Amino acid sequence: MEKKTLVPRTIINVEGKLIYNENFQAWNTIRLKKEIFNEFPQLREKRSAFSYKMIYYRNHEEFEKFIRQLKKEEVLPVIMFLYKEPEK
Repeated sequence: MEKKTLVPRTIINVEGKLIYNENFQAWNTIRLKKEIFNEFPQLREKRSAFSYKMIYYRNHEEFEKFIRQLKKEEVLPVIMFLYKEPEK
């Protein structure tokens, strides 16, 4: 069965925290904010399975090539930035 892309109705601009998982000894948990669930109500379906695809380009030229390719398709990606928080 082919994966179906979830498409938001509006622009989503949220910030959140990564959560440290002791079992994996890594910052590997991302909690989705309420605004995400408002735009993607399918994520509340407990019996459904969801996955993600993450792509990281090391330079702007490769990323621009990818964007040109995306323009030919109907789907827009979710853009996510990773930040290191300042020490307290």
